Amino acid sequence: MPAVTVDNPLTLPRVAAPAGARPRRVLAVSTAPAGFEGEGFPVRRAFAGIRYELLDPFVMMDQMGEVEYAPGEPRGTPWHPHRGFETVTYLLDGTFVHQDSHGGGGVINGGDTQWMTAGAGLLHIEAPPEELVVSGGLFHGLQLWVNLPAAHKMMPPRYQDIGGGRVRLLTSPDGGALLRVIAGELGGHRGPGITVTPITMVHATLRPGAEVDLPWREDFNGLVYVLAGRGAVGEERRPVRRGQTAVLGEGGALRVRADERQESRAPELEVVLLGGRPIGEPVAHYGPFVMNSHAELVAAFEDYRAGRLGTVPADRA
Repeated sequence: MPAVTVDNPLTLPRVAAPAGARPRRVLAVSTAPAGFEGEGFPVRRAFAGIRYELLDPFVMMDQMGEVEYAPGEPRGTPWHPHRGFETVTYLLDGTFVHQDSHGGGGVINGGDTQWMTAGAGLLHIEAPPEELVVSGGLFHGLQLWVNLPAAHKMMPPRYQDIGGGRVRLLTSPDGGALLRVIAGELGGHRGPGITVTPITMVHATLRPGAEVDLPWREDFNGLVYVLAGRGAVGEERRPVRRGQTAVLGEGGALRVRADERQESRAPELEVVLLGGRPIGEPVAHYGPFVMNSHAELVAAFEDYRAGRLGTVPADRA
């Protein structure tokens, strides 16, 4: 599954929660319903049914795929607007092309991340390249929405292209887990993503039977989403499986364990670990906009219709 890996994790820096740090307990486990997005690619809605107070500062996350496309089948999204938050697209397998009306964009492959701060607003498109449409192939990724506080919702848009080779690689003391820090900090090691809202995003792979207790900021919330495999999370080691999100309570450590036996299609446990400092502001979310009030949502739609969020480049119209 992951494109960024190492042959011997024990060559990497090792991280572990400090002695005496209390692992967080599980508050809830939810199962992501399946659906479709954009022009028809399959997704799992990772945060469906979870109260926003527990997600804050995260708004939503979709697991895109995993799907093996036949020739002519690959799908993307048409041009569409955003305002008031950041989109984080992390690709595990396949290729995606991004372009936005603010001049950002590029091609991301397995292991790469694109981080788009919509801020005051823009238009963008995400689609497979023409060669993938022709040939078909495997596609699998995540898209995470991170809220912006009111003071930054109207900031200028920006785009970050984070190649997989820039991700900070770490391991557990026994080498049983490979930890990819995409953004934020873990045990004093910082990932490449530049965030407005303080968050941590880690993609972890655990070998069968491996367990990690990771340091976790006390002022951050804690979420564990299972991309593949089976395992357990939290102080009480609550069982979780593919497509489930565990919401964790307070504490200074985050515990994840992989089952001794995994499915043949997922020989290891793959999880995304998320934490962020809650913003604690009112949220008005409708469609492609995440604002603080209904009036701000109305203004966003009016600005979009008036063309004030940008225009489709002439060569892509």
